[in-house]
This record gives sequence, C-alpha cells and structure tokens, in this order.
Amino acid sequence: MQTAIEAAFQIAASDLGEAEQRLFQQFKAALNQGKYRAAEPDASTSTGWRVNSWVKKGILLGFRLGQIVDMSVDVQRQPFFDKATYPVKAFTAQSGVRIVPGGSSIRDGCFVGRGVTCMPPMYINAGAYVDDGTMVDSHALVGSCAQIGKNCHLSAAAQIGGVLEPVGALPVIIEDEVMVGGNCGVYEGTVVKRRAVLGSGVILNRSTPVYDLVNERVLVATDDEPLVIPAEAVVVAGARQVSKGIGKEWGVSLYTPVIVKYRDQKTDGKLQLEDLLR
Repeated sequence: MQTAIEAAFQIAASDLGEAEQRLFQQFKAALNQGKYRAAEPDASTSTGWRVNSWVKKGILLGFRLGQIVDMSVDVQRQPFFDKATYPVKAFTAQSGVRIVPGGSSIRDGCFVGRGVTCMPPMYINAGAYVDDGTMVDSHALVGSCAQIGKNCHLSAAAQIGGVLEPVGALPVIIEDEVMVGGNCGVYEGTVVKRRAVLGSGVILNRSTPVYDLVNERVLVATDDEPLVIPAEAVVVAGARQVSKGIGKEWGVSLYTPVIVKYRDQKTDGKLQLEDLLR
C-alpha cells in the first residue's frame, strides 16, 4: 500500500483515474479501521512518536481525487457540499461509539475507537485517530491527523490542531489518559505525554515556552523537535513579566503555560469524576 500511495501521489491531478480511486478507497477503509495512522508510537525517537509521511500523502491524494458534490440530506435546511471522497463517517450501534445528537460531525477516513463519547457539537477531521474510551466534549475539535490516546477527555471548546502539511511534520499527539481543559488549544505538532493535565485556557504551540516550576527548567520547541509536555505534568495558564524596555516600564506581562505540579492522589480524585460521564 505504501508503495502504491507514494506512486499515485506523484501523478498530476488531471491524470488520476479509476485505478487511483480504487486505491484510495482501500486506503481510506484502512484509515477507518485504524490500520494506518499519520503517526504512531516509536520508542526509538526522542518524542516517542514517528510520522508516517506516506499516510499523509494518501489523505492528500483523496482531496485531489474528489470532486465537490451535493451530500445534503435537505439542501434547503442544511446544505452540505464537499469532496465526494470525504463524506461523513458511517457508524452503526455495533461501532460502540456514543454520538449524542445535536450537530456533531465526523469526517470519513479517521479512526474512532470503541467507547468514545461525542458531545454536540464537536468535529473530528479526516486522518485523525481517537482511541478507545475518550470523550470529545461540546465544541471540541480534533484536527486532521491528530492522534488522541485512550481514556482522554477533550473538554468543551478544546482545540486540537491539525497538521496535514507539510507531510513530514509530526501532528499533534495527545497520549493516553490526558485531561485537556476547556478552551485549551494544542497546536503545531505539540506532544502531550500520558496522564498530563492541561488546565482551562492553556495554549501550547512552538513559539511559547513552558515553565516547569517543579524541575526548574524551561521547555521549548526547537527547529528539529516539537514542544513536549512531560507525563503527568499539570499545566496551567500563567504569565511572565517583560524584563526590559517599555514593556517593563508599563508592567506588561506575557502569557505562558506553567507546570505547577505533577499528578498526585488529589489530582486523580478530581479526574475520577469524569468517569461518571462515560
């Protein structure tokens, strides 16, 4: 499959035909089953993950193959026009996914595990991987190729950014049992290691350093490595003072995430309340 996708990706859009359509449908079926992933665990890397560039190429191939078609159930009340290759994902009761009615949408070509709860309105994009037992709360977004682990909670209005291009870039990774608070944003290939907790309003990206008060260090992304939030870290939204120039004179502070502690029994006790909603 990888060899075939790599070859098809090199073909000009005007020359793509039925053979590539069949190839993409086989590829997309494997995405839906979780057989292929845009990124997967790899203990040999510094982040514990590696990107599968060829899978991203396959997802992009689908956009080039698709023509815009009318998929509306009722074109007057709820118009729906999109690429024919990416309709909404099909579920049955046997899928074991709880989709509460009220405007949620899950695009085809993504994996959604058993026991996942989808609270309206939420959105999961093509290429994403959402593992078993995770809750995607109201107004939450799981972007294209984002990888979400088991038993996570993406709270209301949490934004997990998509990184489809460039194909070699690591997507956002949220490992197992991570709690992402309301109105959080995790972008640009950030890796949040297992059992971390992001307090409400935390924003993580490549340009914002994270101050670890417990270990007296500053965590930053580099040209070659993403921002990595350590396992079991509890991160809250904080501020740091501008140290020079007019900003110092005016008493200006800049936003920064701060690790205030690592998970303990008290933290775990609060998070156990989330299990009642699953």
